[in-house]
Amino acid sequence: MAADTVLPQPPQSYKSVAPHSGVIVLCGYNIQIHVNRGHLVLKEGIDGNCRHYRLARIGHRLRRLVVVGPNGFLSLSAVRWLSDQGIGFTMLERDGKVLATTGPVHPSDARLRRAQALAHASGAALRIARELIRQKLDGQEQLARNKLLDSATADAIAQFKVELPTANSITTICLIESQAALAYWSAWRTLPINFPKSDLRRVPDHWCQFNGRISPLSGSPRLAANPANAMLNYLYAVLESEARLAVTALGLDPGLGVLHADAAGRDSLAFDVLEPARPVVDTYLLDWITTQPLKREWFFEQRNGNTRLMASLTEKLSETAPIWARAVAPVAEWVAQAIWSQRKKAGEQPLPTRLTHRRRSEGRGKVFILRTASTPPPPKVCPGCGATTHERRLCQPCGRKVSGEKLIELAKRGRVVARTQASQAKRSASQTRHETAKRAWRCLPKPAWPDEKTYMSEIQPRLLSVTISTLSSTLGVCQSYAADIRAGRRRPHPRHWLALAELVR
Repeated sequence: MAADTVLPQPPQSYKSVAPHSGVIVLCGYNIQIHVNRGHLVLKEGIDGNCRHYRLARIGHRLRRLVVVGPNGFLSLSAVRWLSDQGIGFTMLERDGKVLATTGPVHPSDARLRRAQALAHASGAALRIARELIRQKLDGQEQLARNKLLDSATADAIAQFKVELPTANSITTICLIESQAALAYWSAWRTLPINFPKSDLRRVPDHWCQFNGRISPLSGSPRLAANPANAMLNYLYAVLESEARLAVTALGLDPGLGVLHADAAGRDSLAFDVLEPARPVVDTYLLDWITTQPLKREWFFEQRNGNTRLMASLTEKLSETAPIWARAVAPVAEWVAQAIWSQRKKAGEQPLPTRLTHRRRSEGRGKVFILRTASTPPPPKVCPGCGATTHERRLCQPCGRKVSGEKLIELAKRGRVVARTQASQAKRSASQTRHETAKRAWRCLPKPAWPDEKTYMSEIQPRLLSVTISTLSSTLGVCQSYAADIRAGRRRPHPRHWLALAELVR
């Protein structure tokens, strides 16, 4: 999914720990992964424009190493280092294809693999397929109802889900899943994709809408023609790699699927396991594109119209790998247990839960709760100029410009409202009330305290601890005038000094 052109690299760095997400992505040129004096050394880039990591065996915080592109080398000692530390390694092609994955390896159980190969004959494949598609349709229904606010589509998916228990073959289950997918993706078709105003001149028209999952270039989801589908394809590739690592860690053969047919060059069981997690990925992408605009510089359009991702975006998307690992872990363990249970051997222990450690918690008498981490937030982009912001919605220059425009508009409205008959009547009544209070104060004997010096030195500095609303209600003035009094820009009438003195104690 990343572009084939020369990618800009971040400035050179020398780090001893991985980022907070636990994922390091190498997607430039001249990638080097090797071990030097017990440290894992990661390099990418050419000459001074490169990144450099040096990770010790203790305290490195690395959980996933993702390589995008074939330019570079990986030493055997580095593979051993990653295996000893239990770190998953994933290599992705630039079009989103998973080239290689490796992770923690456990002793393989031939009995489990034999039961997996006989799953279709024993009836386990049909039961597993029903449950996997049920979970997937349930997630799609919730997304359509709660996120897309499309009750008609959600009801249609729910109707397809009702037909699953009566499906008596894998072919029927696949047909139900395809019909539900057609209704599900039709709800995405008109979803708008936002870009900053400064990028709109360089954005093709078909990029501003989701336009369904079928690409006009391939007749399938491959070769995405717009940014949203390109991002979704890449996220699915990361999810596929995590599903492959999960089934391998449990001792299953990732190539022997129960729902997807056997095919050369495809790990069918990994695709089976990731099906229930697809709505989770869809929710993450939907929240991104509906809350933050996409930057034009994140994408590259080839001559045939295929949209690919640039290095900066692939790095951000790859940080979600631990989230998808947690999503597929319970599904993979359930599939393994369902296959194991068909052997009908008395006295055999259930399979170990290496991914979620469910049995460890249950053995200690604790209620198992799957700990899920929140997905990393998308980068905040200013909708005006496209600059990256941190906490604010707009960058400072655009914020000042928009604030100035709003103030001018509010000032115009304020002048119109101030000239109305009702406003003039309220202003006249307020002035009359204050003048009456001043005349009454002049007729009374003046207190010796507080005087002007006391107000300036003792009362005024302490007004900063009093809220503006409290000052406004105590003195009977508007909040703007109360704010000026608290800041020292205005001095209240002497009749208010005693009340202010009591207010600040």
